[in-house]
Order: sequence, then C-alpha cells, then structure tokens
Amino acid sequence: MDRVAKFPHLRQDFAASLVVFLVALPLCVGVAVASGVPAELGLITGIVGGLVTGLMRGSSLQVSGPAAGLTVLVFEAVQSFGLAALGVIVVTAGLLQLAMGALRLGRWFRAISVSVVEGMLAGIGLVLIAGQLYAAAGVEAPLTGTGKIAGIPDLLAGAVSSTAALTSLAVGASTIALVVLWNRMPKRVRAVPGALAAVVLATLATLAFGLPVATVQVEGLVDAVQIPALSEFGGLADVSLLGTVAAFTLIASAESLFSAAAVDRLHDGPRTQYDKELMAQGAGNTVSGFLGALPMTAVIVRSSANVRAGARTKASRVLHGVWLLLFAALLPSALGLIPLPALAGILIHAGWKLIPVRALVALWRSHRGEAVILVVTAVAIVTVNMFEGVLTGLALSVAKAAWDASHIKLEVVDSDADRVRARLSGNATFLRLPKILDSLEALPTDRPIALDLSGLHHLDHACRTALENWAERHSSSGTEPVRLTRTEAVTAAR
Repeated sequence: MDRVAKFPHLRQDFAASLVVFLVALPLCVGVAVASGVPAELGLITGIVGGLVTGLMRGSSLQVSGPAAGLTVLVFEAVQSFGLAALGVIVVTAGLLQLAMGALRLGRWFRAISVSVVEGMLAGIGLVLIAGQLYAAAGVEAPLTGTGKIAGIPDLLAGAVSSTAALTSLAVGASTIALVVLWNRMPKRVRAVPGALAAVVLATLATLAFGLPVATVQVEGLVDAVQIPALSEFGGLADVSLLGTVAAFTLIASAESLFSAAAVDRLHDGPRTQYDKELMAQGAGNTVSGFLGALPMTAVIVRSSANVRAGARTKASRVLHGVWLLLFAALLPSALGLIPLPALAGILIHAGWKLIPVRALVALWRSHRGEAVILVVTAVAIVTVNMFEGVLTGLALSVAKAAWDASHIKLEVVDSDADRVRARLSGNATFLRLPKILDSLEALPTDRPIALDLSGLHHLDHACRTALENWAERHSSSGTEPVRLTRTEAVTAAR
C-alpha cells in the first residue's frame, strides 16, 4: 500500500514507457544510420534522453532523444569535421543550452517565427527524403542537398537495370506503405507502433527470402562510445565549427521548446517551465556529447505517443531509457539483422511528416508573407546549408516584422483657400520614407501647410531629416513656412 501511495501512477507510466520504447527503438537506430554514425550512438542518445533529461524538471511528459530534424546537420558535421569532432560540437551546444536556461532565455525561443521553424523542418525533410532514397536503393548519396535532389531521376533510371537496387527499393517502399497503412489497422493491432512493426516485418522478410540488401553494421555499445579527447576541443577555434555549434544550439533548442508547447496542448497536467526544460536539454546534450553520441531534442512523435499511452509523470520517459539500455546491452546482435532500406523507409516517412503541406496552403491564403518566409527558409537550407538557411529565415522574419510595424498614414484634416491642415499617424521609419515623401509632395504648394505629427508613435532620424528638408523646399516656393507640430508622445530618434 505504501508503494502504491508513493507511486500512484506507476501502472500507467510503466505501460506508457513500453510504448515509447517501441516507438523510439527504430527511430534511434534509423537516425544514427542516416547521420553517418554507428547505430549504437543513436541508442546512447536515447538512453541519455531518458535517464538524464528524463529525470530533470521542465516538461514532465515530453520525451527526448535523437531526432530526424537534426539528421542532415549531423551528417554534414561528420562529413566536414569527422566523427571525433561530433562529441565536441554536442558538448559545447549542451553547455550553451545550460547557460541560456540559467540566464532565463528559454522563453525567448517562443518568439521565433513559426514560419521559420516550419521552413527549417521542411528543408530538413526535403533533404532527408532525397538522401534516404539513395539509402533505400543501396547507393551512396551526393553530399549536397541540391545534388541529392537533382540526382533522383538518374538514381531511379539506374535502379531499373539493377536487381539488387530494385530489391532494396522494394523493401524500403514496402516499409513506407506499411507505416502509412498501419493507422487503418484494428485498434488492438495498433498497440504495436507502426514503425517497429514495419522494421520487424522487413527484417523477417529479408531473412526468410534471403534478400540481397545491406543491414546495420554493429560495433557494440561500449566500442561505439567515443569520449572526445581534450585536443579535439581546440577545433572550437575554427569559425566554421563554431557556426555548426550555433546551428545545433539554435535548432535543437527551438525544436525542443516548440515540441513542449505542442505537448502541453495534449494533456491537462503541469505546464512546461521553459527555462528549466532548456537546461534539461542542455544537460542531456552535454552528457551525450561526452559519450561521443548524437545531439538530442525533445521529439514530438515519442512525446505524443507517451501522452496517448496514458503517462502521468516523468517516470514513463525514464523507464523508456532503461528499456533502451537493456536492449542495447543484452540484444546488440539484433541490430545487425535490420535491413538498411527499412530504416530508410522509416526516415522517408518521418521526413515527409516534417513538410507542412496543408499548413503552407492555409498560410498562403491568410498570410502570404509568412508563407514566403517558410518557402525561402526551406529552399535556402536545401541549396546552401542548414545554418545559413535558418539565418536567412530569421532575417526575413525580422524584416517583415519591421515592415508591418512601420505603418504610416497621411490625411488632410482641413483644406481651404488660406491653409491646408494635415496629419501624419503611425510609425515614421526609413522603410516607409518613399511613401511619406510621395504623400507630402502631393500636397498643395500654393498655401501654407500645418502638419500635425501628434499621431506618430515613432519618428526616426531619417524621417525627421526628410520632413525638415521637405518643409524648407515648400517654404522656398514663396508661401508661408510649414508648421510642424507634435506632442511629447512622439518618440524621435536622435
């Protein structure tokens, strides 16, 4: 009775932890393989996400681990700096997250434009899908995003003449079809996650028919751990590596905190404490980095599965880490049976879910500017790289906000034969200076003008100078000088 009183939700959390474990297992392995690192490193990140991040305060029901959203960035980092540098990058990103959480900056990530985040995920999804098509065919993929997409026609044409490639693609396509159709199965069958069922069935089919497809390479949990040497931290002097660290930090933090907001809408329990959640993610990434493993974020797929399975406390996510640890320690050889095309199929499906097709259509109808930001961010990520793509999206978002905020209106209040009275209202910034000057120069030049500025909320230096110059030009025509009146409510830039 005492144990029941102390852990009143143990039964619900235990059951939910098994569901989350079954959802996380194929994704941990698939993300690692797609990132170009040993499969065990994905499991290590999942274990740390459960046992370290899971124990900390922040968001009680969201689950952390390796995420498809960071796959492309990790792959690029490993290709550019080597696997040994991955631990340094992840550790540094984790320490930055800890610092930002301690400085109470977590809540500010909620101010990032949703269009930028969705554009980022869409760009990642496009590159992920393109890259995993090559993996599904058993062919090495080009290194660049544009190269991956441009090479798809040649990939498919070449696969037609290769029995091995066709077989591999068939396994991947069958995996995708099963995951998509799994939601239409009876409720009792759907108790097993679709991704796990698809991978298990693909593995059994490969073994039963002796299909010539590549399988996961197994190194062993202990052998996969690569603690970064102190000398590796000297790489932080490289500006490009620091840019990668910044991208890891920004993207992992934003994805985790946006996930937390989404998970909060799924349950009625305690709300997320964003600064503490950011510190929890930072602690997890720091430990994961010291083990040479993948970066982690909160993952909405696992988190929503956790909530739907009836989890009530953070015990469910901690237990899911325990099950991952037991699997990696007791059944590592089982990983070597998993066909790579099946994992590619799982990630292609995950990549498709990252692309907000319906949201983009709705956004285009209601807020076209935001839709443009989303598309440009995605295209920039595909054509350039992750970090610069996100910066492009953020810059566009700031520019749009500045443009929207700088509304200005000129109205003629009264006009007679002796005088014209006009009023400027809104925000007079350099962004709207052409419109302001066009409106002022359209006023009559044969009569004195009284221009009331009391409706301005902001008057920057460029506009102040332009108004003074316009007043001088109007006065030079022989009329009475322009009178500019304003109240103290106007904030004038000096």
